[in-house]
Amino acid sequence: MCGIVAVVGMPGAVGIVLEGLRSLEYRGYDSAGIAWPEDGSFALYRAAGRVADLDKLLADGPGDGREAAIGHTRWATHGPPVEKNAHPQLSHDGVISVVHNGIIDNFATLRDDLVRDGIEFHSDTDTEIVACLIAREYAKPETAGDLVAAVEATVNRLEGTFALAIMAADQPGLVVAARRGSPLAVGLGAGFGMVASDAVPIIPHTRRVVFLDDDQVAVITSGSCEIRKDSRPVDYACTEITWSAEAAQKDGYDHFMRKEIYEQPTVLENMFRNRLRLPPAVDADPEFVMDGIDLPDDYFKGISRIVMLAQGTAYHACMVGRNILERTTKIPSYPEYAADFRYRDPILDPSVLVIAVTQSGETMDTLHAVRLAREAGCKVIAVANVVGSSITREAAGVFYLNCGPEIGVASTKAFTAMIAGLYFLALRMGQIRESIDRSELRRRVHDLLGIGHRLQAVLATDNHIRKLAKKYMNAANFLFLGRGTGWPLAMEGALKMKEVSYIHAEGYDAAEMKHGPIALIDENMPVLVIALKGRRYDKLLGNIQEIKARKGKVIAIASHDDTEIGKLVDDVIPIYAESGIMNSICCAVPLQLLSYHVAVFRGCDVDKPKNLAKSVTVE
Repeated sequence: MCGIVAVVGMPGAVGIVLEGLRSLEYRGYDSAGIAWPEDGSFALYRAAGRVADLDKLLADGPGDGREAAIGHTRWATHGPPVEKNAHPQLSHDGVISVVHNGIIDNFATLRDDLVRDGIEFHSDTDTEIVACLIAREYAKPETAGDLVAAVEATVNRLEGTFALAIMAADQPGLVVAARRGSPLAVGLGAGFGMVASDAVPIIPHTRRVVFLDDDQVAVITSGSCEIRKDSRPVDYACTEITWSAEAAQKDGYDHFMRKEIYEQPTVLENMFRNRLRLPPAVDADPEFVMDGIDLPDDYFKGISRIVMLAQGTAYHACMVGRNILERTTKIPSYPEYAADFRYRDPILDPSVLVIAVTQSGETMDTLHAVRLAREAGCKVIAVANVVGSSITREAAGVFYLNCGPEIGVASTKAFTAMIAGLYFLALRMGQIRESIDRSELRRRVHDLLGIGHRLQAVLATDNHIRKLAKKYMNAANFLFLGRGTGWPLAMEGALKMKEVSYIHAEGYDAAEMKHGPIALIDENMPVLVIALKGRRYDKLLGNIQEIKARKGKVIAIASHDDTEIGKLVDDVIPIYAESGIMNSICCAVPLQLLSYHVAVFRGCDVDKPKNLAKSVTVE
């Protein structure tokens, strides 16, 4: 949530910051602002609403001859989304400008301290308090004019989570940044430096990025970068970003969400191209490249149970992953909401393998749950997309999804990649533990290698799904049902519908229908049933009969060769189904397309749904 962009040493800095803020709109926000040093003070422009509203304020303003600027998109926490609460926030004397992601837990105590000093506040934010604290330190005789010392003294007093970028009006060639619990990246270029919430605004200008660790302070000028901790310089690693700036563009699609849905065949093919090989000899074992997980085979032996930690869409991927892991490793596996896990005093020991699943690698609840598991001596690996993110640095090994940036707030390609990544890990662990038959292992690896072609076939049904979306776009409520791995897919389908179209939707295990949801069904309730052929198929047909008996409208995602189900339901979305758990990935795509088209027909802001942020980096 929120977005930070700051630059120093770059001609046209105001325009660069604005473009960076536009590239961060996917993170979720409700106001935007920018400031730059000018004649010993700050020029400050802020607006409630979108970056486009900020652009209008700047349209008749001064020309962009600046080489330093600082900007922000805010998702409201302390105080409503109005201009006075937008960032940057200035200190009481106008000398310090601060942008901030996160929440300062002890802001009330700090505010009282400043009030006793006679300082008056002009916003409701906790961020203004940070600016005033830094300004007070900056004015002390012992630290006068030393912005780095002022920032270090201030952050030592802060409790909570923060990513901060700070400028002083009388030092236009310097940006100081600090983080604790909220992500922050530093871009290093030839003669310039940048700070941003993630790499997306940085890569059009440089691919050399430093991801700050907790309690580090970065000191950035046009020609240098120093990383400090505990008031001392420390060594740091620079990451070379491999995906292109064009990957963060719409590339001719109307929305990022649609683009990312269509990227899924390529994403999954690329995931396995260099990681998986199936030798032609029928008696030869598949070869797995554990890219990012440089661990001995013994690491995956002696495991008593597997715990998967996640939130939201990632949790639904873990629910599918449970079936994959248990079938192939024969180890009890449990998906856990990280937010509940970390407060529950879970029973943990070194025989437990913890798999953290996250697109951003910064989800706060998952990060703290991982740290709890590490303290208990658990083995910890991660399935994540963002290289260098906090959770990847906590894990012993990482399976990187390599999806490229996922800009749409509603996760699509990361969801299917998470399922595929868990499948890959499960097969490799089954091979190591010899808990899966060799012929069965080859069959499942063949499924993984062919998933791109199967997804292309699903995408070919897009026009049909669009017609169904138009038919059901005015529904007030939506019910999604499935059994087995169809249950988490039903939950994910309902989540997508809620996220982007604002239709109330619920996902259930179809076996639960008679335990409550059936009371809601009438002629105005569309029900999507994931009803592929398999051992639960007859039970699902019974559920459909019960819905139709109550005049419900039924859409079925059905096997391509099912010629009978069309006689029972109102509409059918066929998919080529033959590979068990791998069908979960294929079924996810029509659910994504349906929610996307419904949202477009309803005039919703598909890529930036109201009240939502891409990554939840606060509790």
